[in-house]
Parts: sequence; C-alpha cells; structure tokens
Amino acid sequence: MGLEQYKGVYVFAQQVDNEISGIAFELLGKGKELAADLGTDVTAVLIGSDVKGLVDSLAQYGADRVIVVDDPELKEYRTEPYAHALASVINEYKPEIVLVGATAIGRDLGPTVSARVATGLTADCTVLEIGDFPLVPIPGKEDEQLHNQLLMTRPAFGGNTIATIACPYNRPQMATVRPGVMQKIDPIAGAKAEVIEFNPGFTPNNKYVTIKEVVKAVSNTVDIMDAKILVSGGRGVGSPENFKMLEELAEAIGGTVSCSRAVVDNGWLPRELQVGQTGKTVRPNVYFAIGISGAIQHVAGMEESDIIVAINKDEDAPIFDVADYGIVGDLNKIVPQLTAAIKAALADK
Repeated sequence: MGLEQYKGVYVFAQQVDNEISGIAFELLGKGKELAADLGTDVTAVLIGSDVKGLVDSLAQYGADRVIVVDDPELKEYRTEPYAHALASVINEYKPEIVLVGATAIGRDLGPTVSARVATGLTADCTVLEIGDFPLVPIPGKEDEQLHNQLLMTRPAFGGNTIATIACPYNRPQMATVRPGVMQKIDPIAGAKAEVIEFNPGFTPNNKYVTIKEVVKAVSNTVDIMDAKILVSGGRGVGSPENFKMLEELAEAIGGTVSCSRAVVDNGWLPRELQVGQTGKTVRPNVYFAIGISGAIQHVAGMEESDIIVAINKDEDAPIFDVADYGIVGDLNKIVPQLTAAIKAALADK
C-alpha cells in the first residue's frame, strides 16, 4: 500500500480510571489544526474497559470520530494489550499521523507501537506543523522536496539545540507531546462524533503482566500546571530555607511555588514542582522567575506564560531576554519588599 492511502490525524485518548487525561484534550486541539492544514479529520482512539461513556467529552474537544477499543483485558494499563489495541487500529484504519501524550503511559506505549507498525517516532515534541521537507530545498533537487509532511520539533542535545524531524518515507508519522505544551480548544457544547467499535481480540500470553495490586499514592503537592500564578525559584535563591520568602510571596499573591532543575537536583524541593524541559511545561497568567538564570532548558517550560517577571542580580542573565518585567538586584531584599507591598495594597482594598 502506498503512503497516499494513509489518511487522517489520530490521537491516543489516554484515560485512567475511566477519566480522560488532560493531554488527550490538548492533542485533540493540535490535531484539529493539523487536520485543517491537510483537509482531513481528527479521530480519537479510546482504549479501556467500559469507557464508551467518555466518547461525548472527546467530541466536545474536537474529535470528529472516536474508535473505541473496549475489552476487560484493557481495564488497567499494561503494555502488551494496549500496544496490541493501538497497533491493530493503525493497521486497520491507516492513519497518516498518530499523536500520543508523553506521559508515563505514552512514553511506554508510543515507542512500542511505532516499532510494531514499522515507523519512526519523535519524542517530546514542542512544535508540530505541516510543511515541506527538507525545510530548505536541496539545490538541483527542488522537485524532490516533499510537501504536507508532519514537521516535528523538539529540543536535542540536552536542550542546546532545536531539531526539526520528519518521517517522509513511512506511515504513520508518530510523535509524543509533553502535557502542557499544546492548548486544548474551548469545548463545543453538544458536539457529537461518529463512533466506531473495534476489537481485534485479546489472547493473554507470556507478555501479559499480571497486576497484583494497585497502590495509589496521595500527594499534598499542588499541580503547578494548573496554577494561574507561579513563584519560581532557582539556584540563586541560595538555600532551601530562603524558599520561605518565595512561599510568603506566593501566599500573598495567591500563587504557587515552583522551581528550576537545579533546585530539585540540590534536594531543596520535590521534582513535582520543577519547571522546564525535564520538568513540567506551564502556562500561568503570571510567572515570577526569581534567582533563575534562564537556561534554554528552563525557558522551554515557561516561555508561554502570559506575563514573566524576572528578579536576578545579574543584569546579563538570559532570563531577562524573555521577561516582560525585570528587576536587577538582591532578591533577598526585593522579594520581602514586594511581598510587603502586595499585602499593603490588598489591605487597602
């Protein structure tokens, strides 16, 4: 079968405990954009047990069609049955593009499926768009430039460069995308999608693991991806004790404390609070970058914030290149003064 036989943008609609994960809605939003450029539609692939009731929510966030693979073997995520389900959908329906969230599940499922359907996969993409490949025509070979390719951009070499990757000679074109990078559309009330029930059959074998017990950890840590205001600290804060200043500022302004990788590596704060390429991608209304130099790995995780306020004693710190407001000075003096000013302003209201 030729590559032209592959049509449509497919999104793996991850669900856990019969609840759609937010990354599925984000990927549907991006899927709508890609599908519009290609003149095609968006299909969500919903895999699980007793999950048919989740179809309408996928339609409301952009799915034109939902393929439901529903089977008791799919109740909890396990690599073998889920990979069999998604690979079977791909082999049966021949999608041109398949998007998977770069979650714990997606990072296991995506590469496994891509190997089974003999195609490539670009991991942890930050930009997806339709375009020509190669990006710049090769002199003398302009007629060999391929059009309408999925161009997948991701940080490479530790974030020191940005690579744009294509998969021109195999289908589907597959990519994983980190949560928080793409934006979901506003829900469309009353939207409906075509529903296709598909079951390739599941025969447990020695690749099926047996789940003995599911232990759900309870965390008191706020998900920084949901915060509207983030007060983020870096190595320049100096010590875990000094983060008390940031906590007081966050409390005064109704925000949440987050941090850079250096803070996590030093053991000052838990990894759940890390912003950046190896942490979480955030889009708050206001982002305070305090004592953060602005390495590209960190900026990749927060540059889409609506307003960025940087406080750093180094006037040449790269963070000022992306900041909307910058304060050069000693954070140990500035942060308490800022907190006091905010408290005073709120008290006057």
